[in-house]
Amino acid sequence: MKNIAIFVSGGGTDMQSVIDACERGEINGKIRAVIANKSGIYAIDRAVKHGIPYRIFTIKEYGDAENRDKAIADYLASLDIDLIVLAGYLSIVTSSLLDIYEGRIINIHPSLIPAYCGMGMYGMRVHRAVIEGGETESGCTVHYVDGGADTGKIIEQVKVKVLAGDTPESLQERVLEQEHILLPKVVAQLCRE
Repeated sequence: MKNIAIFVSGGGTDMQSVIDACERGEINGKIRAVIANKSGIYAIDRAVKHGIPYRIFTIKEYGDAENRDKAIADYLASLDIDLIVLAGYLSIVTSSLLDIYEGRIINIHPSLIPAYCGMGMYGMRVHRAVIEGGETESGCTVHYVDGGADTGKIIEQVKVKVLAGDTPESLQERVLEQEHILLPKVVAQLCRE
């Protein structure tokens, strides 16, 4: 059984999909920690509801991202973490974590990478850009995390049609449905390896 840490910055719906899959026995893993980069987010409430320990690590508290990530790495080492899942984590992971967990950090992104990704491309911004770009399809991607923004090796993608009359909100809703299927599927696959 693999020990999993999930990193979050918002509502935690992608995290919830992994929690649910673990509770259904579809993932041979245990979520040992939820790591947040800010307080007051609904993802923390979700962690509490499911009895999952959480910790908040802010850049303000540690001075910079490297020091924050060193503190996170120390905490995760005490939990013997095998896999880190970035599920709506809006912070760049630094070498302090990447060097230790190389090939064991994954991220879900709401587009078909390499399109509509990178710095500043997250959440509704992605869906708005897809529609403004006149695209006929979008989707979601799970990829390994490296030193760049959404530049790591792609693990799997799911396509979603962009419909005539779509708004960023309606497209987001359909992409999220696929994220909630894809992310637990990839986590389950990685926990079998």
